[in-house]
Amino acid sequence: MNNNDVLRKIRYTFDYNDDKMVSIFKLADVVVDREQVTKWLKRDDAEGFEGIYDKQLATFLNGFINLKRGKKEGEQPKPEKTLNNNLILRKLRIALNLKDTDVLEILDLADFRLGKSELSAFFRKPTHQHFRLCKDQVIRNFLHGMQLKYKKQEPK
Repeated sequence: MNNNDVLRKIRYTFDYNDDKMVSIFKLADVVVDREQVTKWLKRDDAEGFEGIYDKQLATFLNGFINLKRGKKEGEQPKPEKTLNNNLILRKLRIALNLKDTDVLEILDLADFRLGKSELSAFFRKPTHQHFRLCKDQVIRNFLHGMQLKYKKQEPK
């Protein structure tokens, strides 16, 4: 799963337009223009597509945390230069104010079963003996479950 997929899923799940996406970056004290956001959100095979780098996605996720939880006083956290699935999951968990049981419930919505100890291994320090790398399959299912939980359903 690439960074652009994560960005597109969040945008789709919460029905954010381009201007809202720009404002989320601004919440992390970074200015991007609408044209840039449009390039990141295009399909991978579309003309004008640009990949979003780890630092840029980390900035967006920091802004997403500020949007959902409120901006902290003082200096903003510095975006990570390299992201992995563990950090993406951690930032989404913080932004949505989720406990372990909430994360497991979201994964369950996507028909993906994970034990509580397996989940906690994703949030440990990489030097911890029980640390586990979060695989693409987990992130993909978490984003799908998040979509099922948070996406506004059209009335029929």
